[in-house]
Amino acid sequence: MDVLALAGDELVRPEGAKPLFLLSGRVAVVFGAGSSGAGLSNGEATARAYAAAGALVAVVDLVAGEAERVAKKITATGATALAVTADVTDEDQVAAAVRTVVGELGVPPVLHNNVGVARTGPVLELGLDDWEAGLRVNLTSVYLTTRHVLPSMLAAGKGVITNVSSVASIRDTGYVSPVYSGAKAAVNQLTVSLALTYAARGIRANAILPGLIDTPLVTQQITDDPEALEARHAASPTGRMGSPWDVAHAAVFLAGDAAAYVNGVCLPVDGGLSARCR
Repeated sequence: MDVLALAGDELVRPEGAKPLFLLSGRVAVVFGAGSSGAGLSNGEATARAYAAAGALVAVVDLVAGEAERVAKKITATGATALAVTADVTDEDQVAAAVRTVVGELGVPPVLHNNVGVARTGPVLELGLDDWEAGLRVNLTSVYLTTRHVLPSMLAAGKGVITNVSSVASIRDTGYVSPVYSGAKAAVNQLTVSLALTYAARGIRANAILPGLIDTPLVTQQITDDPEALEARHAASPTGRMGSPWDVAHAAVFLAGDAAAYVNGVCLPVDGGLSARCR
């Protein structure tokens, strides 16, 4: 594995360490690579980690400025990145984004789906529009991106699909969010279906299930109360929330040849949270 270390929010290689480009020359398209607020997101960390592993990264986000910001961070390191703007709930925009990626960088053997919205509220307080919007962002988006990237993977006879789900898909995490947890549970099974349907044709599909990760999404969509944030840290078996780099490093492993026989796995990255009974 490459030797990388963290310096704040930066991923750096210690002096003297030799890089091992696990994804050298491969095109990786990351949907949801921007951030919903100040700080590092899972999507941005993953896009940058793919680039550090040698990939040519398509940075796709709903917000053009976010796609461009992350792409500039990557190109500043000497790596290759392409900023693309697309709404993952709009099939025409997803198709156009994939065409742009193929035209500019080449066929992507790595598809990473990071988009998610943590809509909270019990069923009796969720209107149908909110329910359907939650499903479209968290679940249908994965269907749409896969639908438009998978044909080129099949033609090439190889590809890796990594879908970011959530520990909320398999465990109660203390937040009432039936549309989020339900959609992410469906993402898990969609991932398994893809893995088994296309395994014999060179395709692998896995899901990453982040636990309590310290990202801007938490303060933007769940809580910004200092006491509640401290409670999130305390709720982890490790005594702290995880870092977006924890998710990113798992993604690099799953995308690389070291994981060539890892298929149909729903991998918790949660400090042991999902293994605990209380």
